[in-house]
Amino acid sequence: MANKVIKIGGASGYWGDAASATPQLLASKNLDYIVYDYLAEITMSIMARARGADPSKGYATDFVSATLKPNLKAIAEQGVKVISNAGGVNPQSCAEAARALIKEQGLNLKVAVVLGDDLLEQKKALADTGVTEMFNSSEFPPLDSVVSINAYLGAFPIAHALDLGADIVITGRCVDSAVTLGACIHEFGWKRDDFDLLAQASLAGHLIECGTQVSGGNFTDWELAVDTLATAGYPIVEVESNGDFVCTKPEGSGGLVSFGTVAEQLVYEIGDAQCYQLPDVICDFSGVELSEVSANRVLVTGAKGIGAPDSYKTCVTYADGFRGGRVITLYGRDADRKGAKLAENIFIRVRQVLEENGLPDFTDTSVEMVGAEDYFGVDRRITNVREVDVKIAATHSSVKGIAVLLKESTGILLSSPPGVTGFAGARPKPSPIVRLFSMLVPKGEVNITVETENTSDACSDVVSLPAKSDAAPLGEIPQIAESSFKDEECVEIPLVKLAWGRSGDKGNKANIGIIARKPEYLPYIASAMSVEKVAHYFQHFLAEDQPTESVERFYLPGINALNFMLHEVLGGGGMASLRNDPQGKGYAQILLDQPVRVHASLAKAHNL
Repeated sequence: MANKVIKIGGASGYWGDAASATPQLLASKNLDYIVYDYLAEITMSIMARARGADPSKGYATDFVSATLKPNLKAIAEQGVKVISNAGGVNPQSCAEAARALIKEQGLNLKVAVVLGDDLLEQKKALADTGVTEMFNSSEFPPLDSVVSINAYLGAFPIAHALDLGADIVITGRCVDSAVTLGACIHEFGWKRDDFDLLAQASLAGHLIECGTQVSGGNFTDWELAVDTLATAGYPIVEVESNGDFVCTKPEGSGGLVSFGTVAEQLVYEIGDAQCYQLPDVICDFSGVELSEVSANRVLVTGAKGIGAPDSYKTCVTYADGFRGGRVITLYGRDADRKGAKLAENIFIRVRQVLEENGLPDFTDTSVEMVGAEDYFGVDRRITNVREVDVKIAATHSSVKGIAVLLKESTGILLSSPPGVTGFAGARPKPSPIVRLFSMLVPKGEVNITVETENTSDACSDVVSLPAKSDAAPLGEIPQIAESSFKDEECVEIPLVKLAWGRSGDKGNKANIGIIARKPEYLPYIASAMSVEKVAHYFQHFLAEDQPTESVERFYLPGINALNFMLHEVLGGGGMASLRNDPQGKGYAQILLDQPVRVHASLAKAHNL
């Protein structure tokens, strides 16, 4: 008997994704589910402030207005079920808005909401336990600064909501992949100790949680898909009851689904591939294999589950002063030298004004010259540049301090070197700094409920579930012996000719995945991309004299890939960072430009 197959479309990778995703997926007319991921730590803090100003807000309002409102009739006619974490910090209000819309359109759809992730009212009790930050051991933030506290819930409450007959399931904070896994648990009847199955469906969710990022967006070989990205297909996973699945996209849509696009999204932000921890399962993705079965169809197999954690990762966002900055363009001769001198004098003037007004100095400052590859004045890679964008930014304990920076950096422009220009617009405004504090909360301390319009069911997680096994030991990463380069003629080529790459953030950490285009390239890549060399390539982002222990390297033999984790490298990350790239999205591009030595015979054989 053939395995049962369900088809799940991923229609949102963040709050603000395209409204065209839902009608595009519905037009395929063969989906069982459409899932939406709206939440990130930054999003939670924004929603928390919205709820503070208006108790009826705090959720992704466009999920109701732009996603459900124009598409509810088609959703009902096709019998497609919808799962979304659009509830943010106020899932009940989101559910009420959805129900009102359903009633207004005269439809018969049941809405369920998953509650329990919001732990803000327990902030004092949590602080009193003496819990410290799970990555850097810092103390719990001041209680009056805390904006939100949310546990990352799993998929079983979502499955329970579907068991109750829900057509639309709305959650608060859950892990991104749970919206996909929950559908699979409901459809296939998987149990909590079916770890391999849970890991496979979690991987399916991980691949589609960023929308078109798996179907041609942000792809190293962007030229292959760029002409059709305007109509890029949102991803679909076709999941079998045995856990295997195919990643694809709607027929006739733009973009590309290939080994490379799927592999890049696989390594995206996973850290240690043998220990990717989710609420329902600890995943081992190191042995995952990808096969292109036909055009725009990639079969994914081999994920393993090695147990389930006894705690929820929980994120606290808290206010910590203010930040602000601006970008000033200079062009013409010596633009880079002029930009550096302008930035220097801006901070001289601003500090004088701060002192005159009895305000303290900035807590942090940043100067980046985009176009000269000058990061914080320590590593200018290009000189004699004729056009640069000078980005200045700072943090301060008060909004007044940032207001001084923004005002005086405008006022000094008539005194600047020649060649200053820029797109006209309103003066930038100070914005609050939101920092992240991550911790573990035991599952037994989180009470989860699933509510429909007329019922409320307890659905708390299992507190203790024994692991099935440890992750299988990996073999040594194949490398080319240094001596072999002395015995044979060699050439240097950029890494991008040998590999695909994708990067992203985890708080203040950057994750860079590098996948060999062919298995025979991996030993050369591994030899050239040692921990020490990667630390050197990113020394301009790392703290001064940062030890190489700040870089970790992980191995994924299933797809011939290496995954690098760079710690404390994003200047605080998210809304706390002053960096031009606070989430490390471009870090892979830096690495892909680095030279790799290969034997001349290999280069000739593969036309490199």
